[in-house]
Amino acid sequence: MTENLTENRSSENKGQVPLLELRGVCASVSEFFSLKQIQFDILPGEVHMIMGENGSGKSSLINVIAGNLLPDSGLIFINGQPVTISNPARAKELGIATTYQYANSFNNLTVAENIYLDHLPLRGRLLKSVDWLKLYRDADILLKKLGFNLDSRLLVRRLNIAERQLIEIAKAYVSDAKILVLDEPTATLTDREVNLLFRIIGEFKKKGSAILYVSHRVNEIRRIGNRLTILRDGRIIVTDKVENFEAHDIVGHMSGLSFRERYPKLNVQTGEEVLRVDKLSFKTVLDNIGFTLHKREILGITGLVGSGRTMIAKCIFGAIKPDNIELHLHGKETHIKSPADSINKGLGYVCEDRYIEGLFSDMNLPMNITTPDFVLDESKQVINRHRENAITRKYVNKLVIKTNSIFDRVKELSGGNQQKVLLSKWIYSRSDILILDEPTRGIDVASKVDLYNIINEMLRRDISILFISSDIDEMVGMCDRVLVLYGGNIAAEIPRSEATREKIMYYATGNYLLDE
Repeated sequence: MTENLTENRSSENKGQVPLLELRGVCASVSEFFSLKQIQFDILPGEVHMIMGENGSGKSSLINVIAGNLLPDSGLIFINGQPVTISNPARAKELGIATTYQYANSFNNLTVAENIYLDHLPLRGRLLKSVDWLKLYRDADILLKKLGFNLDSRLLVRRLNIAERQLIEIAKAYVSDAKILVLDEPTATLTDREVNLLFRIIGEFKKKGSAILYVSHRVNEIRRIGNRLTILRDGRIIVTDKVENFEAHDIVGHMSGLSFRERYPKLNVQTGEEVLRVDKLSFKTVLDNIGFTLHKREILGITGLVGSGRTMIAKCIFGAIKPDNIELHLHGKETHIKSPADSINKGLGYVCEDRYIEGLFSDMNLPMNITTPDFVLDESKQVINRHRENAITRKYVNKLVIKTNSIFDRVKELSGGNQQKVLLSKWIYSRSDILILDEPTRGIDVASKVDLYNIINEMLRRDISILFISSDIDEMVGMCDRVLVLYGGNIAAEIPRSEATREKIMYYATGNYLLDE
């Protein structure tokens, strides 16, 4: 049952008028899903955390507040006054700023133009024009103040996903929003950038702004949160002060799973060597990396941000050219010239950034799943749509991809289901070695378990997995061996029987060097 909101406010905040309140809000999202009787509020100076599985209603709740989704019933109040948030422009007028997990940036505009798009400095009385000098001067001052190492004159298309997220945060900062909505803001950020974000959130709190913070990261809750609301199936399951939650309570509320059930490792007998990497070097990032992978093995690679995890994957797959590499596949020396060459040799790569690099987000499921090996008719010149659709339905059923129709665009799916589409693509490609780079980043606990079970099924089919992740619990829970990177080198190789969170962190942080 949903707990009474007033009872879960701290004693000093009881009676305080919420900056934002939803009373009995219902909203139809599709034929199969809706928000149901949402009772929710955020107080001045409060960080109200939201957690839930993918598909639980978090994005729908954000869309109601941001003006992208009109409720069917219920009331919305701002500062105690009833309002109708009819569109995003109206939300901005009411002091609501929203940053999304995937940045809505204008690629052909500069950093400064993106940040100040709604607040461009103008000059002239009659024929107004943009004061470009002031724009870039203000942007430079702001970026320095926030601690963001960005060039205000750089085109956004040249930035990576983390840097684009920083721009979204800067936009919210200059908006001077009274209600700040953050959707998975730390999913792509380094530890330093996360600390900067939390400092900015602290400034919003001091000004009396209200922050709605959506996250999958349990460790962030107590660090910055005041209250936590957990959603499931479009309903609020519980709202309470963060100090009243334990980690296993959160997992249980979200998915009904116990902590031990989160990592369903399948113990299988590994086989012969299928991949050997030697002398892998890339600029100053990787230095003489070497390791082996065996049939039916899950080999984990972890390390802190900047340790070179993703570069290893891209070098092996042919996405970037290393300075040096010796590669053996199934005992034979191999030279990989491109990703297409890798695919032909039986390698698949689930990349870190599924939304930009891994999927065609505006295309439907068949066009995504069959990309590595198009389904052609007898002429070998025309795609056989009937077979393509049949193959897609097979994988939708096999991987339990939740979608209204196989013809839905991938961007309309939840994060967990997008990841299943990406995995389907490489399973369909008949890869016998699969590189998974942060495959569970940004998805909920239940969807992670689904993906782990899909990985288990791959092992049964003799597929070997190179599993790259920054989630140390994932490394301990799912891998047969763990390689720990530090400073572009392999600091340790740890067998499953000896892998602990503490041991991995010992090597990942370089502490082992102090003891030598």
